[in-house]
Amino acid sequence: MTFLTIGHRGVMGVEPENTLRSFVRAERSGMDAIALDLQLSKDGVLVVLHDAEVDRTTDGSGAVADLTLSALRELDAGQGERVPVFEEVLDAVRTPLQVSVDDGPAAKALAELVLRRDLSARVEVASFRDGVLAETARLLPGVRTVLHSDLGGGAADVVSRARACGAHTLALNIRELTLDTVECVHAAGLRVTGWTVNTLQELRVARALELDGAATGYPEIRSTGRFIA
Repeated sequence: MTFLTIGHRGVMGVEPENTLRSFVRAERSGMDAIALDLQLSKDGVLVVLHDAEVDRTTDGSGAVADLTLSALRELDAGQGERVPVFEEVLDAVRTPLQVSVDDGPAAKALAELVLRRDLSARVEVASFRDGVLAETARLLPGVRTVLHSDLGGGAADVVSRARACGAHTLALNIRELTLDTVECVHAAGLRVTGWTVNTLQELRVARALELDGAATGYPEIRSTGRFIA
């Protein structure tokens, strides 16, 4: 079974998260995919930020939706890095991308970009929101989608939700996973990955659970079982 290593916001354990520097290092480290997060700026540009506010990851403050791209570009996102525009990431790396969006307007803008640049084979759309994935499936028939979730409702519930919104993969908190849960997801014909795997012990758990892959913030986690911080 192929075990995919997914760079979490690039390799955020060693580089500023969701920056071009982090994504390039993830690609050079051999990550099979890179996970990133998108928000819409005030002027409608898809920018790469995890939070709805810039306070945690930059030297600025305020909501992304209240800041223009020009204002966002003035911020330091860590070690002198700037907040990337999504299209810059597309041009900077060739690794497949798992792109998270959590609201309708961002999902629509992403769908338009995927269609315009013919990215369906390269971009996988992820979300914690079932409705966003259902709308993405409508806008982009055949695109691969990932439902992020906790397991509060149990394995059967999360599988039912994934089927209802057309998700191909479930991304679940590895600390909540059991082998029974993974088997339930696989029996439904879905893939399952774990987040977030940042230690050798967590990697061993991920492999013992027979996951299809795991998100990690460190570049030296490999499917071979190596871990170097």
